[in-house]
Amino acid sequence: MKLKQYFQKLKNKPALIPIFAIFLNKYVLIVLLFIVWMLFFDTNSWLIHRELDEEIQELEDNKEYYMKEIVKDQKDIKVLKDSSELEKFAREEYFMKRDNEEIYIIEYEDSVPKNKKDD
Repeated sequence: MKLKQYFQKLKNKPALIPIFAIFLNKYVLIVLLFIVWMLFFDTNSWLIHRELDEEIQELEDNKEYYMKEIVKDQKDIKVLKDSSELEKFAREEYFMKRDNEEIYIIEYEDSVPKNKKDD
């Protein structure tokens, strides 16, 4: 009851700022409380929706990336169906060789990663 009496006294004072009087209206207070609750405290709050929207965007970006990778890999598979292309790929990527061959790998200075001790 004390709170109700306090608001009643504030409502009856003529010297109150009109904006302050508007905020003392019980309907305005309820609406403001509802808005604050929905924006910050509810399980479906605006903050949670924003986080979920960011996660959805990230997943869509990943989906787009992987779709491009699938298309690229399908092209590679098509090319590797040819036996000469398959042999070329195995020699370049996995350094495979025939029985009567030797392979020498030449690395240039700028292609070899430096150790921190050498700096």
